[in-house]
Amino acid sequence: MKIFSGIQPTGEIHIGNYLGAIKQWVALQKNNDCVFSIVDLHSLTIPYEPKKLKKRIFQTAAAFLAAGVDPKKSILFVQSHVYQHAELCWLLNTVCPVGDLQRMTQYKEKAKQFKGNINAGLLEYPVLMAADILLYKTEKVPVGRDQIQHVEISRRIARKFNQRFGKTFIEPEALMPKTGAKIMALNRPEKKMSKSLPPENYISLFDSPQKIKKKIMAAVTDNDKKIKYDPKRKPGISNLLTIYSLFEEEPIPKIEARFKNKGYGEFKELLAKLLIESLKPFRQKEREISSQEEYIQKIFREGAKKARHTAAETMREVRKKMGLI
Repeated sequence: MKIFSGIQPTGEIHIGNYLGAIKQWVALQKNNDCVFSIVDLHSLTIPYEPKKLKKRIFQTAAAFLAAGVDPKKSILFVQSHVYQHAELCWLLNTVCPVGDLQRMTQYKEKAKQFKGNINAGLLEYPVLMAADILLYKTEKVPVGRDQIQHVEISRRIARKFNQRFGKTFIEPEALMPKTGAKIMALNRPEKKMSKSLPPENYISLFDSPQKIKKKIMAAVTDNDKKIKYDPKRKPGISNLLTIYSLFEEEPIPKIEARFKNKGYGEFKELLAKLLIESLKPFRQKEREISSQEEYIQKIFREGAKKARHTAAETMREVRKKMGLI
């Protein structure tokens, strides 16, 4: 099965990214044809500092490798190193209705968040994402719940292209984990955990034990004091229970029973301890990898070469069907 997924180099990789995407990648790469990308072109749609972008790209790659992505089993590359992504995006723009883009939830949210930077790239973000996916004839796209709408528009674009120019693209399907598809912010549990929010909202894969404990102990809960999973009435403790369940690999009801008649303080102490131990191997491996710039550059070169080979084949077919060659 052909798999594609990507993450922007816009900040530290956190446990939401890991549980919602990277953990799936590591499992999928064992028996599937996987392509994983650091989607730097997407990251240009919101304010950023050019001098920091290169560093963040390397940090993101180190995070992927530390979390278990294996370049011997998967293709790992930087999106901008494969020009066909931008080329296909432009061609798909000609079949994608503007109304579809204006209805995208992420566009509306980002337009509110960055009122002084509502650029055309932000509007066309879903078309570039569709190009990322369709370029590799992708069958399944591992995503969190908030990205489902983007996979759906990719399917619509593929369908419109196929209807107009003949069968070319596979209509991709979203592949979402049963639990952990959307981890919420620690300090604002009504919102998704995000790299674009302040550090206190997330646990980085490489946070120190001290930071992990401080963030978990300060995580927003409620005044009820009952450790019970109820996302609507108790979003904070429900989010923490989800995190506990996924790292402990135990069902939530079993964890609820273990902490029956116990307080939030004790629960948070043990959750912090669990996260510190679970993330320890990631911290150790990241320290080893992050200093090996040439090793990461080699992975980028080899990954881009493999990706360009597949992308070139797709684009030859697309150009021919569109009358460009």
